[in-house]
Amino acid sequence: MLSKNTVKFIKSLHQKKYRSESGRFFVEGEKSVLEVLQSDFLVDLLVVTEAFEERYSDLLRSFGGQLILATQNQLEDLGQYQSNDSALAVVQMKPNSPFEPGDEPLILALDDVRDPGNLGTIIRVADWYGIGKLVLSPQTAEFYNPKVIQSTMGSFTRVRFFYEDLETVFDRWKLPVYGAFLDGENVHFLQNPTPGILLMGNESKGISARLEQKVTQKVTIPGSGNAESLNVAVATAILCDNFNRLIGS
Repeated sequence: MLSKNTVKFIKSLHQKKYRSESGRFFVEGEKSVLEVLQSDFLVDLLVVTEAFEERYSDLLRSFGGQLILATQNQLEDLGQYQSNDSALAVVQMKPNSPFEPGDEPLILALDDVRDPGNLGTIIRVADWYGIGKLVLSPQTAEFYNPKVIQSTMGSFTRVRFFYEDLETVFDRWKLPVYGAFLDGENVHFLQNPTPGILLMGNESKGISARLEQKVTQKVTIPGSGNAESLNVAVATAILCDNFNRLIGS
């Protein structure tokens, strides 16, 4: 049974302040909850409908956290989905631990990407192309924002990330940095790129002047219409597709 304190706590996780204080975030919807249950994230609490409990009884049998039954109306009141007839999970955040590059062809770096929907879509794009590492500037949207989590469609469970000043990271890693610019080289004609970092900039301002100095190779996506620019998530997908073709996954 859902207590008032549990309801209050879960609803508090809609706000970044309380997510940060508690080190917890929430995941909702059948697909995403199943993804997080089968990932290396630690789940503290599951709120599920009877139907969800019956469908996934084998999986839930090994769940070590608290399990609470609720109605669909209660689930929808707790989260942000207009319709949720399955489950909501309260999950522990991972520490902001920097990783080092390995033998991956590409690492994504985001410079001040503010929109949660864009960040979530970029995470999903990264997962599609097998890009498992992202480094995010401190000004980039919060990874655990509910809109980010929703937009990833479960892909957030398969990427590693950390937040740090990107100039510091680039100086430490000493890898080629490919930056997305309107005046860059046509990515379709890029010759023999080597594994490195793909840097994407802010939705309206692009890559900052400070980080532009760290870019090894400017690249652009050719267009034939009159649009001023592409959405950053769309541009990320197109560039990832080209780098996947040129470097391999």
